[in-house]
Amino acid sequence: MNVTNAIEAHGLVKEFGGFRAVDGIDLAVPAGSIFGVLGPNGAGKTTTLRMLLGIIDPDAGHRTLLGESKPLKAARRVGYLPEERGLYPGMHAREAIAFMGALRGLPLAEGRLRADAMLDTYGLGDARRKPIRSLSKGMAQTVQLLGTLVHRPRLIVLDEPFSGLDALNQARLEGLIREQAADGVTVLFSTHVIAHAERLCERVAIIAGGKVRFEGAVEDARNRLRPRVRLATRAADGPWRSALPADAAHDGAIWNFDLPAGGIEPLLKALIDGGAGIETLSIERPGLHDAFVAIAGEAAAAQMDRPDTEAVA
Repeated sequence: MNVTNAIEAHGLVKEFGGFRAVDGIDLAVPAGSIFGVLGPNGAGKTTTLRMLLGIIDPDAGHRTLLGESKPLKAARRVGYLPEERGLYPGMHAREAIAFMGALRGLPLAEGRLRADAMLDTYGLGDARRKPIRSLSKGMAQTVQLLGTLVHRPRLIVLDEPFSGLDALNQARLEGLIREQAADGVTVLFSTHVIAHAERLCERVAIIAGGKVRFEGAVEDARNRLRPRVRLATRAADGPWRSALPADAAHDGAIWNFDLPAGGIEPLLKALIDGGAGIETLSIERPGLHDAFVAIAGEAAAAQMDRPDTEAVA
């Protein structure tokens, strides 16, 4: 089925014991895109993903998954990596991958052949006949990820996929996500690490307090804030000062302020004509982190900034 959006959600609501974990979420994930759901722990990301996949039903609202109004009908075309990792510890890596494929309708024999090829590709060929319990956490997570992909889904949903991975394995995962997207697969992942979303995503949804605070292109989120100017001058004062915004902040000879609405040319002229003696002048575009702070607030951003303390090899 050819659909413009791989996922659509309208007004999703979910309560647990009187607590509203998700409060009227709308989402549209374009087919073939890399889409990130950003938010601190407890924002409602996992509950939202589970509703989109049909693992749990919303209390209100509706959703479609790969064109299906009943998401479980599309399950064989979906690969899902939950936040709570889990593999049978006594199962060999090759069999674990094949078994996960079989759960999505892939014949075991074909799953074993694909598992061998995938393990070789990702440098785990020597682990194919090793039990999961003997692998490092990072290797075990890679095996589970390969099991999520072995049936060649058209939609991949990853819940906090970078959690617990060291920098090398995070980079490998980013590469794998890009490879899938290059093949036309839609990738939806949740994360509390903004840097991953900024590097990978075309579109994002920022969730805080169970609500979508922003949904759209990463560039549109960044463009909500004006570029920042960093200026160093030889002169401490002079007529050029009137060209700076009233709220310009300075630390010694360094000035920081939003780029004026008139652009850089009038500012440069005023600085030169006023004898500022420009030593350095740079224009810095706001990053996704800056946009997140502006959209979701300092408190939510502080939770996002907490380092992952479970990184493993």
